[in-house]
Amino acid sequence: MGMTAYRRLYIPGGTYFFTVSLADRTAQTLVDEIDLLRSVYASVVAQHPVNCHAMVVLPNHIHAVWTLPDGDADFSIRWKKIKGIFSRHSTVSNQPRQSLVRKGEKGIWQRRFWEHAIRSPEDFQTYVDHCHFNPVKHGLVKQPTDWPYSSVHRSHSQARVLS
Repeated sequence: MGMTAYRRLYIPGGTYFFTVSLADRTAQTLVDEIDLLRSVYASVVAQHPVNCHAMVVLPNHIHAVWTLPDGDADFSIRWKKIKGIFSRHSTVSNQPRQSLVRKGEKGIWQRRFWEHAIRSPEDFQTYVDHCHFNPVKHGLVKQPTDWPYSSVHRSHSQARVLS
């Protein structure tokens, strides 16, 4: 059997939930290097804007709910740049597989990310809540507001944990 053909659903101006994970699920890199991640995120969304409704940064993964600008469906370029620039400037010194080294990758991130196109107001609220409750689910804090790297601290209209 060959690889399964994975097709992303690109909707211009669409709203999506994302999960972007580190290759090493035991790593703490994203919170250890939160200032770098914030800086990279700000520079990428300055070039490629998004309306960030919710976001949470955990030690080894990020969840976000974004709406893209009208006529723009290219969320992949945003994540590619965030991951690439972060990797180039990160102090992580892991030993990536040779196949990654040949492609110029450090092996910090999982190669892919997961996205879900939001289909209704209820779906939207489910994923915003998922972002905010994720640190509790992972046993990092007792309540969402205890986690410092979350848009739960911002009003709904200005949820920008990384900018």
